[in-house]
Amino acid sequence: MTVAIALTLLVIVLTLVAFIREWASPDVIALSVLCLVVALGLVGFDQMTVVFKNEAPLTIAALFVIGGALERSGAVDHIGQILKNRLSGNLRVAILAFSVLTAFFSAWMNNTAIVAILLPVTLGFARSKDIPASRLLMPLSYCSILGGCCTLIGTSTNLLVNGTLRELGERPMSMFELAPVGIPLAIAGIGYLTIFGPKLIPSRSSITGSLNIENRTTPLYHMLIGSKSHLIGMPLTATRLAMREAGVQVLEVRRGGSRLMLPLSSIVIEKNDRFLVALQRGRGPATTPDALLKELGAQLLATVDGIVSELVVHDESTLLGETLADADFRQRYNCVVLAVHRSGINITHRIADVALEVGDTLLVITALSNLEAIHATRDFVLTDIPSQADPAVRLKRPPHHVSLAWAVLFGVVLVATLTDVLHGMVREIPAIPIHYAAMVGALALLWMKIVTPREAYESIDWQVLIMLYGLLGLGMAMQNTHTAEWLAHTLVGTCQRFVDPVHLPLVLLWLAYLLTLLLTEVLSNNATAVMMVPIVVTLAHQLQVDSRPFVLAVTVASSTAFALPMGYQTHMMIYGPGGYRFSDFLRVGIPLNLICWITACLVIPWIWPL
Repeated sequence: MTVAIALTLLVIVLTLVAFIREWASPDVIALSVLCLVVALGLVGFDQMTVVFKNEAPLTIAALFVIGGALERSGAVDHIGQILKNRLSGNLRVAILAFSVLTAFFSAWMNNTAIVAILLPVTLGFARSKDIPASRLLMPLSYCSILGGCCTLIGTSTNLLVNGTLRELGERPMSMFELAPVGIPLAIAGIGYLTIFGPKLIPSRSSITGSLNIENRTTPLYHMLIGSKSHLIGMPLTATRLAMREAGVQVLEVRRGGSRLMLPLSSIVIEKNDRFLVALQRGRGPATTPDALLKELGAQLLATVDGIVSELVVHDESTLLGETLADADFRQRYNCVVLAVHRSGINITHRIADVALEVGDTLLVITALSNLEAIHATRDFVLTDIPSQADPAVRLKRPPHHVSLAWAVLFGVVLVATLTDVLHGMVREIPAIPIHYAAMVGALALLWMKIVTPREAYESIDWQVLIMLYGLLGLGMAMQNTHTAEWLAHTLVGTCQRFVDPVHLPLVLLWLAYLLTLLLTEVLSNNATAVMMVPIVVTLAHQLQVDSRPFVLAVTVASSTAFALPMGYQTHMMIYGPGGYRFSDFLRVGIPLNLICWITACLVIPWIWPL
């Protein structure tokens, strides 16, 4: 072992610990790793910019724009609504239908977006059929992962592996090269969830149910403080309006026709102040509107429709690390938080001082008409559809936008696939790479005004892109210092002591999948892929066998993380709304991990012989 290899291994260990302990956000960790390998001399200063020439992040950015157009057009949730209206209340049929729908769309779109779109649809279906939402949400998350394993554009990990293969001088993957292994995995996974899901997936109550919120819809009251009210000149906190234990929740204060953007603790009531108030509490009777009006000396101006809803904190939310008090949550989002659900625990006391994390579920009261404004902030995944209107109408998109968005996506897929096939037959026909086809597709949507430039930028998950660029530096360091070669040689040498040389490649294939799977349960799937691909490619070269089976095993294993809620972003999105516990994922996810491991390692050497 050389000093350079030792330093690279140290960086890898630090990266693992940083991701597991969540010392910072993934993009910050990844960029720090890039700077660290340069500072240690593992990557030259002139090589540092080479990572930005990798086409994978560019492809992913363009596909985010295309996926954003499909999301905004309402194509997916419209189909979900049809499914919701036509399905019976049979649990297995529901699991099968939503699983197939999710897996199909996630093969073409970002799986996080798919879950965000179908989450409110699934919850609405569960409420209408009196099915515990937990029975349906876990299959939703799992099948978004399984579907992403079927195509090159199914996940960012697939595209990152493809870009890494180009840098290693290996043949890149075609659009549907993953399908022979991805489709059997999806079929096996959906079959497992449909057959055994009703018995294995627990019936859990969401935060709304666990806090005994009986009525999700609730009227909100616009009240006017008249000139004769005894409250004039009093601090708001000294009045009945501040008595949350009696169920009084102040959502909005207006003065002089404008919203008063001040903390409630600093407001002194004045004549003609207007309050938007909800009367809601989880247990016991709340005060009545008539009693409150009489006590306040106020006049009822109007009643509007309100809702008790759940908001899941998005991984790109501007609230991460902030407390509700510091964020001025009530003023900023025009709603009141009743409780915070985190890691299976409902926090109902001193919630204003809780620093928000990814996946936290907030139980809020807000006006039904305000859901659209909350959705527009992109800080949350909504569990209620902002309107009961048709999604295309709700998002103010002409119906033909749906068709054009789908046409662009499939056009990109067809161009990249057909030109690759035709190039193999007629060398004069150029093989158009996926990153160019995706870029042209995104530009086509902009020229046709299906999306605006602002919407295109908002559709891109910049954290993912920056994280990819940073992690590519780690892969480059492993190549420069021959760390991947050293690790592969060590692994081969160890296994040769216990395994017959004839069976060694097959055994190492199973071990490579298992090691990748274990890493991706606690790491970012992209970080795992960047570390494992150079190792398995070098390993295959040392064994003098085709590297393809090993690359495909790592690619699939990098995404199939089912056993831990933090193993994949979509798990955190459904964790709170489903009322899950940590052990629920172990119970359902470990068998699914084993099914995918066995299925993949049987199919891969059959399709791609070692």
